[in-house]
Amino acid sequence: MPRSLFRTRIKFCGLTRAGDVRLASELGVDAVGFVFAQGSPRRIHAAEARALREALAPLVDAVAVFRDNSAEEVREVVRQVKPSLLQFHGGEDDAFCRRFDLPYVKAVAMGAGAPASGPALLAAFPGASAFLFDSHGGGHDGGSGRCFDWSALPAGLGRPFLLSGGLTPDNAHDAVATTQPWGVDVSSGIETAPGLKDGERMRAFVSEVRRADCRPDDDATSPEGGAR
Repeated sequence: MPRSLFRTRIKFCGLTRAGDVRLASELGVDAVGFVFAQGSPRRIHAAEARALREALAPLVDAVAVFRDNSAEEVREVVRQVKPSLLQFHGGEDDAFCRRFDLPYVKAVAMGAGAPASGPALLAAFPGASAFLFDSHGGGHDGGSGRCFDWSALPAGLGRPFLLSGGLTPDNAHDAVATTQPWGVDVSSGIETAPGLKDGERMRAFVSEVRRADCRPDDDATSPEGGAR
């Protein structure tokens, strides 16, 4: 008989409005991401993110998302916003990511094909709490709404990973059932425009992820590298 064997973590990213932050909290989302990357259409400033953070419910994490920001910019966000997790999407190395004394997630570009192997990623980023596999790279930025080939996910990662890139309410169930990630990260797939979330799509996305979490006992084996 189907039962809930694992609860996939859900992160809504690129939030810019307090109402969307409140709804995300009400829907049971685990984290919301505030984007500080230069050039992103969802970029906000530290003071704006600090105000949005006040709309978060207890036990919902604030994640600060960067792409090749300076150390000074990251420190200012940490000081003002007080995120519980940092997420880096650029060419930052492990030493840079670790210098802010907060756990971090390193995004891995999948838009240009298969990345390094799981052991190679761990060797390059030993301080990473998790990895996020996104469709950026190959001339595409994150948040573009593009999927990548899920079969290209590296094996032997031995660390939690988040799946991102082109996720929507229409494919969230299949994405979770196929890759069995620690978590999923969605932005454009729940929007009407960059940074403007759609309430019905937010609800539908959460519902589809939770539907995928309920599976029979004999279908509970996680693929190598899922670290679930």
